[in-house]
Amino acid sequence: MQKRVGQYLMDAIRSVGVDKVFGVPGDFNLTFLDDIINREDMEWIGNTNELNASYAADGYARIKGISAMVTTFGVGELSAVNGIAGAYAERVPVIAITGAPTREVERAGKYVHHSLGEGTFDDYRKMYKHITTAQGYITPENAQTEIPRLINAAINEKRPVHIHLPIDVAAVDIEVETPYQYTAPAKQDVDSYIEIIENKLKNAKQPLIIAGHEINSFALHDKLEQFVNQTHIPVAQLSLGKGAFNEENLYYMGIYDGKIADEQIKAYVDQSDVILNIGAKLTDSATAGFSYGFNLENVIMMNHHYFKVDELRDEEVKLVDLLDSLLNIDYTADVNYPRYQVTNETVELSDEPLKQSTYFKLMQQFIQPQDVILAEQGTSFFGAYDLLFSKDNTFIGQPLWGSIGYTLPATLGTQIADKQRRNVLLIGDGSLQLTVQALSTIIREALKPVIFVINNDGYTVERKIHGETAPYNDIKMWNYKQLPFVFGMKETDVQIHDVTTSNTLATALDEINQNPNIMHFVEVHMDVHDAPEKLDAIGKAFAQQNG
Repeated sequence: MQKRVGQYLMDAIRSVGVDKVFGVPGDFNLTFLDDIINREDMEWIGNTNELNASYAADGYARIKGISAMVTTFGVGELSAVNGIAGAYAERVPVIAITGAPTREVERAGKYVHHSLGEGTFDDYRKMYKHITTAQGYITPENAQTEIPRLINAAINEKRPVHIHLPIDVAAVDIEVETPYQYTAPAKQDVDSYIEIIENKLKNAKQPLIIAGHEINSFALHDKLEQFVNQTHIPVAQLSLGKGAFNEENLYYMGIYDGKIADEQIKAYVDQSDVILNIGAKLTDSATAGFSYGFNLENVIMMNHHYFKVDELRDEEVKLVDLLDSLLNIDYTADVNYPRYQVTNETVELSDEPLKQSTYFKLMQQFIQPQDVILAEQGTSFFGAYDLLFSKDNTFIGQPLWGSIGYTLPATLGTQIADKQRRNVLLIGDGSLQLTVQALSTIIREALKPVIFVINNDGYTVERKIHGETAPYNDIKMWNYKQLPFVFGMKETDVQIHDVTTSNTLATALDEINQNPNIMHFVEVHMDVHDAPEKLDAIGKAFAQQNG
């Protein structure tokens, strides 16, 4: 069957579940975009800039499992680098497609626009080599081997890939012998590793599982919970990877974040003699500046492509194979551990200025079981990661890469990936100002998230690390409540809320629940120096770490 290369590529991407493609048009991708917009099974989601498109693709992939975006050569693909690097760091599979100049232009070394004016055309592809798990230059001859290789790599590694597609190649007809179909890699034999783990557990006095973000990336929640229910080993989560384990499970203890963790959790974790680190990374932000108190020699590392126990290391092993085989362990723990305490705390409402502590107590009551919660890397994340979520909630942050502004365009991606679930965005004013144009696309697509913007006049995380009153942590005050209308929203499609006290916040939350079929935009005023307790503590740890 004759197909254009561009058609074959989009057929392949559609076959793995992608039905929305994010990006920005440019002259080196325009005719290829025709192969997207002419499809009935796929929709083009044009963005205001490529950075926002990359964040939106990241958010979409966290819900759907994989995503795709298209940029133009040079200016477009470099604008997306930050978002693609974040997806690489946090293991999110995004297929990044660059529409490029023709092969003839490249062979002639012409000084075309969007190039560096040196007659070279591989400069940007070299940059992507460090932030993607695989890269490919597509030709008519290799399309049916390279495209499958790249899509398979994105799925298998849960990381972005980069596709360089010359615009003339996209239009070439090829004979498609066999349509692309994903096939999973062969299962590895890890029984010898599992035997070591079983023996260590049988000699453990205080076993523990630390669950992390790779459980989310590889969708291994059910297998992890099955293993825990079989073995009765208690679980602590890191903030990097919140949502990896069902927080309603009997064996869930809570969040472990180093020296600032709850005293009971900290005591159990730090004194554990066998720790199964499953899909987690002990980063500075997740451990309050590497302040964990346990002995690393007691940790069995089980990450994708990294298994370590004692002196044994394996950098080829797959996390899914390890977790599959863990289910065969014959072991049941018999330990006392601190169970997560659910507190149905009554909040005293008042007309006093709203504080972060009260804000998150009310947010705990507001969150519904099916919600997708996105928390920006600021006061929002450090306050939200201690909230208790149901098994069916999805929590999204970006604590490893930590690029502020990520969550607003990510909300575009998560909401458009599943319009049936309510999306709740918690973001600060400083972060909002970086990517606010994404609100325009959210409005154009008639999406209805609930957006909470904390107006505390600047960069609070940075203030807590250094420069509490320094001018570089200040921002220009905007009229935030007018933003939906600036970006073209009708008054009938959005409800604006102005929150200054716990009373006005409670009223706003009630009104949101009573009117679920419109967007809600909530400006929440708080003092410039107010912050969640965890952020205060982590700020001090970062300050000490930075010298």
